[in-house]
Amino acid sequence: MNRRSLLAGFGGLLAAGGVASSGLLAAPAAADPADVAARPERDGRVEALLKKMTLAEKLGQLQLLGNEADARTALATGQLGGVFSVVGAAKLNALQHIAVEQTRLRIPLIFGLDVIHGYTTNFPIPLAQGSSFDPAVAGADASVSAKEARRSGIHWTYAPMMDVTHEPRWGRIAEGYGEDPYLATKLAVSKVRGYQGDDYSSPDRLAACAKHFVAYGGAEGGRDYNTVDVSLQRLHNLYLPPFKASVEAGVATVMASFNTISGVPAHGNGYVLHDVLKGAYGFRGFVVSDYTGVQELILHGLAGDGADAAAAALPAGVDMEMVSTNYVQYGQQLLAQRRITNDQIDDAVRRILLVKVKLSLFDRPYVDEAGEVKAPSPAALAQARTAAGRSMVLLKNDGPVLPLAKTVRSVAVVGPLGTATYDLNGTWSGLGTGAATTPPVTVVDGIKAAAPGATVTYSAGCTVDGADTSGFAAAQQAARAADVTVVVVGETAAMSGEAAARSTIDLPGVQQQLVAAVKETGKPFVVVLVNGRPLTIPYLHDNAPAILEAWAPGVQGGNAIADVLFGTVNPGGKLPVSFPRAVGQVPIYYNHENTGRPADPANKYTSKYLDLESGPLYEFGFGLSYTTFRIDGLRLSDTRMPARGGRIQVSATVTNTGGRAGDEVVQLYLRDPVATIVQPVRRLRGFQRVTLAAGASTTVTFTLTPDDVGFYDNAAKFRVEPGKIEVYVGNSSAATLTSSFTVT
Repeated sequence: MNRRSLLAGFGGLLAAGGVASSGLLAAPAAADPADVAARPERDGRVEALLKKMTLAEKLGQLQLLGNEADARTALATGQLGGVFSVVGAAKLNALQHIAVEQTRLRIPLIFGLDVIHGYTTNFPIPLAQGSSFDPAVAGADASVSAKEARRSGIHWTYAPMMDVTHEPRWGRIAEGYGEDPYLATKLAVSKVRGYQGDDYSSPDRLAACAKHFVAYGGAEGGRDYNTVDVSLQRLHNLYLPPFKASVEAGVATVMASFNTISGVPAHGNGYVLHDVLKGAYGFRGFVVSDYTGVQELILHGLAGDGADAAAAALPAGVDMEMVSTNYVQYGQQLLAQRRITNDQIDDAVRRILLVKVKLSLFDRPYVDEAGEVKAPSPAALAQARTAAGRSMVLLKNDGPVLPLAKTVRSVAVVGPLGTATYDLNGTWSGLGTGAATTPPVTVVDGIKAAAPGATVTYSAGCTVDGADTSGFAAAQQAARAADVTVVVVGETAAMSGEAAARSTIDLPGVQQQLVAAVKETGKPFVVVLVNGRPLTIPYLHDNAPAILEAWAPGVQGGNAIADVLFGTVNPGGKLPVSFPRAVGQVPIYYNHENTGRPADPANKYTSKYLDLESGPLYEFGFGLSYTTFRIDGLRLSDTRMPARGGRIQVSATVTNTGGRAGDEVVQLYLRDPVATIVQPVRRLRGFQRVTLAAGASTTVTFTLTPDDVGFYDNAAKFRVEPGKIEVYVGNSSAATLTSSFTVT
């Protein structure tokens, strides 16, 4: 399938023109579809190697394998570009010695690993980091992870994942930053910079990989690897912005996604990989397939066999093949048949070698084995603890029950996750050395450390997903004997992440019944949630006095939870994703389009359910504090914004009206009420987390440009249209403080 026929599947909609802009949404004016993609840089060492390489050696550079045995076999013929998921400095050096000392051209291997939220020091899962509304949290994770992984022999991480999703059933929601493209963009860019720094040849930096390109978060039914049917306007407005911004930030590599995009699998999709990524965005790094992604073009139905798969993937823009071996097996045949070209092969090889050059692998192919990081440093643990505290969200606090007094005499910890270790790390935490060498601090141990004078007891009550209620009596006895009970419930680490879709997203097993049993005692209690996705928790909302969303908080999870419970940390996190009332509401998200009949409880013939209140249980951007805040004084620097070069400043005053210091996240949303493409009812276009002492005030200012009010249409053209723009400022997506300006 050639590029022109592939484009025809999209209606040939990559139109020329549009508003040239460097903003988060706007792409450069698209080129004619026949134009070539951006060429990688030229480097003398790379060009000299290309002239010396045989076809077999070139194809070998396009091969990425995932175990030592296969790697050694491939190296025997000099046909290997990289290895992933092999951990240990000595093992990696041994493979590198073969590549550098025993192959004809002595080209070093690149070593990759899924360093998602920690290598040795596990930080909170990315979804939790999204709750921080603080890009520095994601940056700290990446910086610490890069230092630990690179000093242990890893060069390249398959992160950050920047898939925007409206689907909480999808297990991989845990790996991204939630439902909003603007928030995802800010955190993804910070993480790219944290991994790579200014120069990823540094011994403390990694080459980053923006994944999954693209629209993986739109998988139907929330089932991993599933189909995505998406319009061009939604593709460009919702799913692509974090990738575009990451390319502008210099991300070294990009990973293709498993899903189809409007009927064309991403691994064979020349529109997204060639025309958008390498063309319009000017990406000059290399694209790696996902695990067997090229081979899976056969099962998708795009390719009849491995040769067809390679012939589809390489011209589409996949440069390196992970696990499957179709490029190596069929490349020579396909070249002879003119189904691929020498230029396509050379372009892919050049891109891969350039990343190896930028990693300084030709100059420093080996790692100092004595410097391998096998345990977290005190500084790294402190950063992980801070990140976890900033990522927690207080959902409810009647009474208030929280914070607990450090002088409390007795605390009962109840629930199957009260003494959990690995489950506090969450998904993707076992590939480095951290999960094996440094188990997370448990909630029980964190509470004991925070309240050393208290008697702390523990009763599991039940398992996470079992049906046995025989432990309820002991849990009730512990609760009756204590001044307060902390009930720790949620999901295991294996219940979210890849291949972990759930058809219902209630508390698993009999955990809700356990909470009800604790409530029956009549004693004060708090629910702590440990989970990797939004859950449907209306019972907890109605019956628990206090609810703390801790997510999977990482290696310092127990200490960080105790910090919040006892008020050492005043929670300031906000939800990066809506919490549905029931799974039947899914998808439910704040940035939805309006209908001609918006929900109206007084009118049956409007868009709603007969048996469920409209709206989420907790909206995007929601989160409480142990203090209170007032946001007022909304001011706009002008009432008109020119469509070209315009700029408006939006300011508001935030005041801590409570009795203790705390954090508030001031959020700015826009709405375009009349447009040629129906716009979301609100779009996040600014946020700022501020810390204020009791009684203190500050002014928060946001700057809006045409990039913020524009959007892509169904010809993939960026438009800034004249008309009224509504502004909303507050502390969640339900903000009511409003004003407006006019685009002219």
